[in-house]
Amino acid sequence: MHPPFPDPYEHDHPPVRNTNEVATSTLSFSAWAADRVAALVGSWWFIGVQSLVLAVWAGLNVAAWVEHWDPYPFILMNLFLSMQAAYTAPMIMMSQNRVAALDRIRAQNDYEINLKAEEEVRVVLAHLEAQSAVLRQLQQELRELKAQLGRPPG
Repeated sequence: MHPPFPDPYEHDHPPVRNTNEVATSTLSFSAWAADRVAALVGSWWFIGVQSLVLAVWAGLNVAAWVEHWDPYPFILMNLFLSMQAAYTAPMIMMSQNRVAALDRIRAQNDYEINLKAEEEVRVVLAHLEAQSAVLRQLQQELRELKAQLGRPPG
C-alpha cells in the first residue's frame, strides 16, 4: 500500500493588492493638497526659507532702512505666523490621518499575505512529508528486493 499524496493545491485566494494603488485611487484634491502642504512644511527647505524671510522682516524693521511697517515687537509678523499655523496644522493632521488609514490598509494586506503564505507552507510541508513517506517505502522495498536476490543491503 502506497501512502496517499495530498490533493493538488488550488490557489483560491484573490491576488495581492498594491496598497499604494488602493490609497491613490481614491485620493481627493483636498487630500492631495494636505499631503503637499505637509511635505512642504515638514522640510528643511521650508524651515530655511521661512527663517530667512523672518530674519529679513525683523532686520528691515529694526534697522529702519525702509519705512517701519511692523515695528518691534513685530505684531504683524506674529499675526501672519499665527494664521500660517492655524491653516497648516489642520492640513498636516489631515495628511497624518490619511497616512494612518494607509498604514491600516497595509497592515491588513500584510496580514492577508501572511495567512496565504502560512497556508501554502502547510501544503508544501504536507506534500514533502508524503514524498518522504513514499521514499521510505521505496527504500524498504528496495532492501527487500536486494535481500530476495541475495545481495547485501546497502
